[in-house]
Amino acid sequence: METKTKSNGTAKRQTATVKKEVRKKLTNEATGKTVAPEKKTTVEKHVINLDDRIQKFEKLRGLATQRERLTQTLNELTKFNYNQDGSSSFYLRDSHNLEFKTTNSNLIKLVTEHLQSTLEQRKSEIEQEIVQFEL
Repeated sequence: METKTKSNGTAKRQTATVKKEVRKKLTNEATGKTVAPEKKTTVEKHVINLDDRIQKFEKLRGLATQRERLTQTLNELTKFNYNQDGSSSFYLRDSHNLEFKTTNSNLIKLVTEHLQSTLEQRKSEIEQEIVQFEL
């Protein structure tokens, strides 16, 4: 080991520090206190197939479309005005064209409130799925 001295004496300090570190390392090895060098853990990125990625993208697009439709339905339901004077009507029709009709404003109010709360709950579930979605 070659030691060059400068006028300010910094080379001597560096040599002394290196000697202390080497001496400490040898002492630890001799007493059995060797510290194994830390192994770096490499995280392997999972390679995603292009088709799988496109399918996930389509699923995300589907969730976004569902959210948009729910938002539109909620807006229409909010605009819906049921009056106390009996001018509103509520119709249900099944696949056999059997129909249920009511003009009872209290019943219409109950149905619309329940429908609105159900739609809002479903919208929040879809939004949560979108936030947690990973491509």
